[in-house]
Amino acid sequence: MGRRNMSMLRLGRCVAFLAAAAFLLPFTILLMVFDQQYNFTYNSKRVFYQEFVFENGTHDELLSREKFLEVGARMEARRDALRAQCSKLGLDSSSYKAYSWEYLINRQYHVIWCNIFKAASTSWMYNFNLMANYSAAFLDKTKEVPLELARKKYVRPSVEMLKKAQSDSITFLIVRHPLERLASAYNDKIVHAWPKSFHDKMGHRIVRKYRKLSGENPPPPKERYPMFEEFVSYVVDEARAKRPLDMHWTPYTAFCTPCKFNFDVILKFETLDEDQRFLIQMARLHEVVKPEWRNSGKGSQTLHIINHLYSRLKKSQLDALYNLYKYDFQLFNYTIDKYYEIVRPDDNSSHG
Repeated sequence: MGRRNMSMLRLGRCVAFLAAAAFLLPFTILLMVFDQQYNFTYNSKRVFYQEFVFENGTHDELLSREKFLEVGARMEARRDALRAQCSKLGLDSSSYKAYSWEYLINRQYHVIWCNIFKAASTSWMYNFNLMANYSAAFLDKTKEVPLELARKKYVRPSVEMLKKAQSDSITFLIVRHPLERLASAYNDKIVHAWPKSFHDKMGHRIVRKYRKLSGENPPPPKERYPMFEEFVSYVVDEARAKRPLDMHWTPYTAFCTPCKFNFDVILKFETLDEDQRFLIQMARLHEVVKPEWRNSGKGSQTLHIINHLYSRLKKSQLDALYNLYKYDFQLFNYTIDKYYEIVRPDDNSSHG
């Protein structure tokens, strides 16, 4: 009798489980279909949205249909080149850790950005703060640091969180020539450092360590801030000692690990005007942000200053900088050759 009751109990449990499964199955299928339909709908909007704005838009800042397609082809070529180089260099392998700490995810507008400092970061930090619902009036008058404002609205994501958000978002980053970025960081953060700030104190430490005060001919410079060659020596020595570099000159292949995440749009500083118009149009952001540059640091005068800075370096220092930023050069198709025409030789060495 006891065995019979046990068998009936087991049978009852099986029937209850099957009934529950039958009840929940339609809801599970509906949820899966809804999720797939959401992603399909979003991706369809992302691909075909430009057809609507071309026919109905009146925004002067929008790219024409022909220019949009031209820039879109350029983006596809950059994505393909990045993937090919990542594979060639092995940077997409499991031995390299993905780093998601610096990404900003905006769920309202479905855009994700890795904030590379000194690569139009001022402009796009402003834009991401606008997208976080800070008003333009507030942003224009506040004394708070834009990054700190942003981090009040954007949590630092985990790798899993970032990859999940990518399924229905446009992911982008902005890159520029590594040596131009380094020179811009030096000018902004070292030469024009705020008195008693973190970078001002860093500058004093660099001068104490790298400025030779013995009887030299010519005598050492009188500037209180580090000269560019002193700054470069500091950066190179920090990298060789494997100490963390300042975020304003950390290689962006280490900062964003672009081989570990898929990017929809790769903007370049050299073509930023068209590139960001393309991004704004693709992501439907033209009612929220404008394709303007803040602290752009571009132009013939800027390039003249950069050339002057590198003319102070020796070839060995340039070699060391290339070694530090070599993945930045290789992944995004930048060259260093013209800088070897500017620097001074080491003794009787020459670039080969």
